Amino acid sequence: MSFIRSHILVCTGTGCSSSNSLKIIEEFEKQLVAQGMEKEAKVVRTGCFGLCALGPIVTIYPEGACYTHVTVDDAEEIVSEHIVKGRIVKRLLNKSAGEEGAVTSLTETQFYKHQQRIALRNCGVINPESIDEYIGVDGYAALGKILSEQIPPQQVIDTVLASGLRGRGGAGFPTGLKWQFTANAVSPDGVKYVCCNADEGDPGAFMDRSVLEGDPHTIIEAMTIAGYAVGAHQGYIYVRAEYPIAVKRLETAIAQAKEYGLLGKNIFDSGFDFDLELRLGAGAFVCGEETALMRSIEGHRGEPKTRPPFPAVKGLFDRPTLLNNVETYANITWIFNHGAEAFAAIGTEKSKGTKVFALGGKITNTGLVEVPMGTTLRTVVEDIGGGVPGGKKFKAAQTGGPSGGCIPASLIDTPIDYESLASIGSMMGSGGLIVMDEDNCMVDIAKFYLEFIVDESCGKCAPCRIGTKRLLGLLTKITEGNGEPEDLDTIEELCNHIKQSALCGLGQTAPNPVLSTLKHFREEYEAHIYEKRCPAGVCKALIQYVVDPAKCKGCTRCAQGCPTGAISGAVRAPHIINQSKCIKCGACMDHCRFGAISKQ
Repeated sequence: MSFIRSHILVCTGTGCSSSNSLKIIEEFEKQLVAQGMEKEAKVVRTGCFGLCALGPIVTIYPEGACYTHVTVDDAEEIVSEHIVKGRIVKRLLNKSAGEEGAVTSLTETQFYKHQQRIALRNCGVINPESIDEYIGVDGYAALGKILSEQIPPQQVIDTVLASGLRGRGGAGFPTGLKWQFTANAVSPDGVKYVCCNADEGDPGAFMDRSVLEGDPHTIIEAMTIAGYAVGAHQGYIYVRAEYPIAVKRLETAIAQAKEYGLLGKNIFDSGFDFDLELRLGAGAFVCGEETALMRSIEGHRGEPKTRPPFPAVKGLFDRPTLLNNVETYANITWIFNHGAEAFAAIGTEKSKGTKVFALGGKITNTGLVEVPMGTTLRTVVEDIGGGVPGGKKFKAAQTGGPSGGCIPASLIDTPIDYESLASIGSMMGSGGLIVMDEDNCMVDIAKFYLEFIVDESCGKCAPCRIGTKRLLGLLTKITEGNGEPEDLDTIEELCNHIKQSALCGLGQTAPNPVLSTLKHFREEYEAHIYEKRCPAGVCKALIQYVVDPAKCKGCTRCAQGCPTGAISGAVRAPHIINQSKCIKCGACMDHCRFGAISKQ
């Protein structure tokens, strides 16, 4: 029996895979053979480590040394120095912002110090395509205990209720109550279903994708437990077809679970049967809404249905159906392995446990973070995220994607939990957290989210189909310099009508980005309307590029780089920009080496 003394963990999530991590793995395996270490060191393909900004990431155990921005050419040095000679390659260690010099282990970084991983506990730790590695970290232990000890389904539901877990898909409905309602529902033929919403459609969100890519078995185990608790024997995972790595790993995990007898007939010789199938979505944002998702699984156009009846009573194929999202299921097995009390001890009084966020935008440390509920936005942005790069000032953060709202800098100490976010006009959402700096125009941000909503609206109800289109028209009018004072009143009135009358939750929350930016950044709207000026210099119709004749050296670089020939002037003489020809692309500003061109 060979003894493996070093494990080389390489991230093979979507982000690192796109940065050649698979070729890095090939080179590692090649170098191990070339240097005679193939029997002493092993390369392990893992899911996302979280710190995506530093990928591709390679971690080597037992030392825990974490190498960042690794290239194919680095593999030979890592093997010869670290694996063969036992000397850490210091030049490749993490040197992220906020750290005093190089840090050996990821757990020592500022990025990880404030985190507590429950949903992401196995991501970056195990090979997601190995059921044996999952079993090695207590995988399927919770399911085995429940079925082998024949714990009553009601006791299983009571455990979820006692944990205080709330749905992580956005609304925050108590998970245990949803399980209870489905268990209590009466099916005409005894058939019930369990579904997983893996249709992650928010711009900038990649939490669920990373869980599926890094720990697919935890979702399978949790759904099987849910099926036992509510009396269902068939489950469906509705996942986006744009997630090919996640789909492949789910298919692999389902096949392995069936091979081991952990899915299918008579699981753990308990007499309980449960099977799972995948259903691929075509990327429609509206299919993140539970009733639209179920319509899509049935083979129909993905459109919401009126409620009641709710899916717990009449859902998929008109049978009682339990639906939770990926992150919600990712907490289930931890709760059963560690106890409901342990989970309930984390977070706040009404928001228990942790929350995963996809941190993006104007932030130094882009990536996945998981923090206890109640952690302040400041901690996430400054301590974990490393702050806004380039010395820029933090302006706002958008939580909840198109359904959420903007949190201004004045509220950066707001705790991140369901109640606190709702009280300031935002919402938790599924977990996208986009950071903005002083160069972002908040009117343009609201317009961006409305463009997304208009494009993704299913069109079934008039308030969403027509109302959001009308809202977008008004915002476009303002950003083009044609806004009028009464437009603000019209926007607010229209937002309130849409919130009250749209058919589904996506339509009802569509005005949130507009209302929150109006509430916290009204002065920017007024500057666009009254002064015909965009304070952030983003809206093209309201800006112009001007040459300062005192600084211009007449080098002609700006004129050579202008795609429309809008710049004229003799060599060594100040140049002039013809505003009628200028398309506001900013190429002149990029080419100027003397700071002579400004945006006004």
